[in-house]
Amino acid sequence: MNRQVRVRFAPSPTGPLHIGGVRTALFNYLFARKNGGKMILRIEDTDSQRFVEGAEEYINEALAWLGIKIDEGVREGGEYGPYKQSERRDIYREYVKMLLDRGKAYLAFDTTEELDTKRSEIKNFQYDASTRMSMRNSLTMTKEEVDRLVAAGEKYVVRFLIEPGRDVEVNDLIRGRVTINSSILDDKVLYKSADDLPTYHLANIVDDHLMEVSHVIRGEEWLPSAPLHVLLYEAFGWTDTMPQFVHLPLLLKPIGNGKLSKRDGDKLGFPVFPLEWHDPKSGEISSGYRESGYLPEAVVNFLALLGWNPGDDTEIMSMDELISKFSFEHCSKAGAKFDFEKGKWFNHQYLQMLSDEALANLFVPVMKANGVESTSLPVARIVGLVKSRVNFVKELWDVAKFFFVAPTEYEEKSVRKRWSAEMPRIMGELVEVLRAMPDFSSAAAEPVVLGWIADKGYHLGNVMNAFRLAVVGECKGPHMFDITEILGREETIARIERAITAIPIPE
Repeated sequence: MNRQVRVRFAPSPTGPLHIGGVRTALFNYLFARKNGGKMILRIEDTDSQRFVEGAEEYINEALAWLGIKIDEGVREGGEYGPYKQSERRDIYREYVKMLLDRGKAYLAFDTTEELDTKRSEIKNFQYDASTRMSMRNSLTMTKEEVDRLVAAGEKYVVRFLIEPGRDVEVNDLIRGRVTINSSILDDKVLYKSADDLPTYHLANIVDDHLMEVSHVIRGEEWLPSAPLHVLLYEAFGWTDTMPQFVHLPLLLKPIGNGKLSKRDGDKLGFPVFPLEWHDPKSGEISSGYRESGYLPEAVVNFLALLGWNPGDDTEIMSMDELISKFSFEHCSKAGAKFDFEKGKWFNHQYLQMLSDEALANLFVPVMKANGVESTSLPVARIVGLVKSRVNFVKELWDVAKFFFVAPTEYEEKSVRKRWSAEMPRIMGELVEVLRAMPDFSSAAAEPVVLGWIADKGYHLGNVMNAFRLAVVGECKGPHMFDITEILGREETIARIERAITAIPIPE
């Protein structure tokens, strides 16, 4: 039976969205768009103890910044709502009762202390077929006793009854057929009376079914729970509408083994969150890709190629191109090492693709932050000359600031190498050459100056580097005569004359 492709990204509002979660959302989005499907954003806030204020808003803002468009969700609405699990309590109670009535689940009254005692008595204790009959639950109590405890308000959980010794098959679009024996599974808690909310295992199964989710695309870390979810679908009698499972490869540390963590980012100096995060409890501020100067298109392109490839050597792809090429056939089973330097490379590539005018607009706040409120200089042309030297907009200031602020200090190494005892006199001559030019444009000035150097028999490299040192403050930068054309005759001459008096003659 052909079903409309409907995928869901279902984060918990327990803090900032990790970059691994962003990649999961992206792969869901690419698959849905490739197949003409729908993308659902469902907020799984059943863990009331871990709820963090502002996290849900952060998730929505991050996805919007990245261009991951949601079709149905808390903000967007939709016919399958509510899309926040805390607002679906009545729905979950109905399905908890259904499992209890069918004998597929049972009530357990074991206290935390009683469970801890069992863990100390039994090595690798697990609440399952081998231990459940020695515990305090509705399987070992009379109905009257259970009813009395419930009526008295004693806290309980509902556990799923798993029969041992059965091979459970999970068909995964990336990993193929995965078989796990039910004997290694424990009787997972599905519902807690204490907060009248289901756990992840029940809520996501019920919601995926009711929201007609066709594909569950999530991280590899959820693979161990897939057999349980298959058994739950069977217990409800929903095998005909069971979604196709897809478990994406883990994002691994840049160095060494293991899953990428915030600590890796802190240690190596790169963000692990899409946006800057201000922890409402600790006050700690964690860096984000947006605030670090990454373009959203670069982040999307970078993440798409972590664990997936288009089937060829193409690296630079727009969102539309990623959608057209996306397929799980080219997803890796192995984890993808998080190469944050490659992320910088992607940002560099996308920065170069911006028009000079667009880049200039992004550079204006950087200029203001460095004291340049306004300028008559052609900012778009300036950034066009220097953008190949940077990975981020904020770095433009370091390579372009000499346009806006005349140098007052001169790079010592270049002074020793290029500023000889005769250089002040030669620079004085150059001032007169520049002053006499009828046309100060780059194309006109270059042959005049180079001709003067040749006629005088001066060393071309020494004179031109001294010229650059006087105007820029160091022997770096774009084409020298493009610089002087932008600065203009008066500013260029003023800088040379200042250098003549300010730069000491090396001994």
